[in-house]
Amino acid sequence: MDKWKFETLAIHAGLEPDPSTGAVMTPIYQSSTFRQTTIGEHLGYEYGRTNNPTRSALEANLAALEGGARGLAFASGMAAVDCVLHLLEPGDAILAVSDLYGGTFRIFEQIFEKYGLKILYSQELPPVNLDLVPRLIWIETPTNPLLRLFDIQAISTWADTLDPRPIVCVDNTFATPYLQQPLMLGADLVLHSTTKYLGGHSDVVGGALVSRDDGLAEELAFIQNAVGAIPGPLDCFLVLRGIKTLAVRMDRHASNAALIAGFLENRGEVASVHYPTSTAHPQADLAARQMRSGGGMVSFLHAGGPAAARSFVESTRVFTLAESLGGVESLIEIPAAMTHASTLGSELAVDPALIRLSVGIEAIEDLLEDLRQAFQSS
Repeated sequence: MDKWKFETLAIHAGLEPDPSTGAVMTPIYQSSTFRQTTIGEHLGYEYGRTNNPTRSALEANLAALEGGARGLAFASGMAAVDCVLHLLEPGDAILAVSDLYGGTFRIFEQIFEKYGLKILYSQELPPVNLDLVPRLIWIETPTNPLLRLFDIQAISTWADTLDPRPIVCVDNTFATPYLQQPLMLGADLVLHSTTKYLGGHSDVVGGALVSRDDGLAEELAFIQNAVGAIPGPLDCFLVLRGIKTLAVRMDRHASNAALIAGFLENRGEVASVHYPTSTAHPQADLAARQMRSGGGMVSFLHAGGPAAARSFVESTRVFTLAESLGGVESLIEIPAAMTHASTLGSELAVDPALIRLSVGIEAIEDLLEDLRQAFQSS
């Protein structure tokens, strides 16, 4: 298995035909508890919150895809974020990128800051000046929604110079392990909202963590079990099903998104376009080094301002006006009013004229025509 390519790992890693029936697909073990032959002796499973065979298969698969020691599955991406933050103690500092998912910003500022955590935001990592050593470095790359990039290897190498060394956690939701593997670049933890590209069909909510070493994984597994924000077996099955086609979907997402970014760059109604591998992106060289392709997310600033942006997103027909991302269908939203509303009035506030596209796998001709008619009719 060590020599298998990603596409093969996605389909087979951590998975075996059911020993009792030969079923190729991992069964949905819909059971809250498991028989013990005598007290403390069982077949590896005792209670559904602690572990479940369907969940174990998903966790093993995720660990293989990210090249990590162990994977852990959660009921949502935010539950996975919460688990990481429970590693910290009052007085600890988090150094985070200043372009950040609204839900992560909300849990930092409105939940954990009142328990004594210090949250520091920076547009540059490593930062030019640092007053205190963080316990946790939080990276999104590409970021949500501006698709900025951060050099994972450089940040991890810098973290090695700090004492004590902070945990480097990378939210890899936008890139997925198919396009980028942060653990291979020195990060300690990878986080996913499996709701997005890993599930891929907008029919499940979930989250995941993958750790580079067993010690950190054990700490997180204790919190996972103690807090209990775990996914059900059907949710795990759906994510596993989605992962099997991740590579082919991401190739199509990325090819469609790159063409749409090029289309938008030539529209007079567009003030700026954000896409990692675009020649106009200031970090295109880093994208070429760190990512397999630019991924399926595009954002752009409507030159007409907030009112024009709202009219535009309400005029599309193939792109659906909705939150979330990463499904096979194309979605469109205004982050300032939707996914990032929690950042309003803060240093992380998003321009209300910014539009975010989650580019699906539909025919590119239909997607481009939909954007053309939306510009014309808005």
